[in-house]
Amino acid sequence: MTSDPVLAVATRAARSAAAVIVDAGRDLKRLPAHSRDQSEIVASAESEAENAIVATLRAAFPDHAILGEESGHIPGAREGGGYKWIIDPIDGAANFVRGYPYYAVAIALVHGADVTHAVVLDPHHDELYTGIRGRGAELNGATIRVSTCLRLADAVVATVIPPRGNPYLTRYLPLLHAVVTQCAGVRRAGSGSLDLAFVAAGRVDGFFVTGLRRWDAAAGGLIAKEAGARVGDFAGGVDYLRTNDVIAAAPGLFNPLREVLAAASGTASRE
Repeated sequence: MTSDPVLAVATRAARSAAAVIVDAGRDLKRLPAHSRDQSEIVASAESEAENAIVATLRAAFPDHAILGEESGHIPGAREGGGYKWIIDPIDGAANFVRGYPYYAVAIALVHGADVTHAVVLDPHHDELYTGIRGRGAELNGATIRVSTCLRLADAVVATVIPPRGNPYLTRYLPLLHAVVTQCAGVRRAGSGSLDLAFVAAGRVDGFFVTGLRRWDAAAGGLIAKEAGARVGDFAGGVDYLRTNDVIAAAPGLFNPLREVLAAASGTASRE
């Protein structure tokens, strides 16, 4: 997989962003807690990291469009081919500013409606998750697979809780309550792309979220699928990048988790 030229460029772009993030992390450590300068450092790091990604991708693929969390849509020289990169320079910025070691660089290539290449890089632990459509998923070059968990009662499930004031929070809380009462444990760490990568590596058995943005779901979603997970939305469809409601789980766990979420959200289940 490392010989794939497209993935090699995406990996190089992610590591360029990680270098910016690591330097900014050192600056944050020098500041007192809750310093006013923290937000400026993080904003600058996000912008510089995204610029580093864009520069690397644009140099290799000038015809491709780019969708970035910070910069929005950047058109390609010729977009007729339907290639678009979806990037998030720091997924988990609230963790990053506090030195909580759970954040990631997420990069995905979409061709038409399909995500074809994905990178999720955890710069703090130097863990690189990669996936290519139809060719599997890896962590630091070694093949990864999802867990074999079959029962929700035995499952540890990750999630992202919408922040205070987010319009999705009211809808989300009944979902959380339903899952907490059915599974072995829930983990909320603060980075959707890294949560999906953890599903791929079998570190958690499942994941659910409502309102996850495309740049947080595209890369991790492909990596999870290529590791053997089922990935879809609450109604059982597969267009989670449009609906922004995401479930990812080991194959035997997907339907039980979906049914609990569908019942809690009032969404009719699909067979």
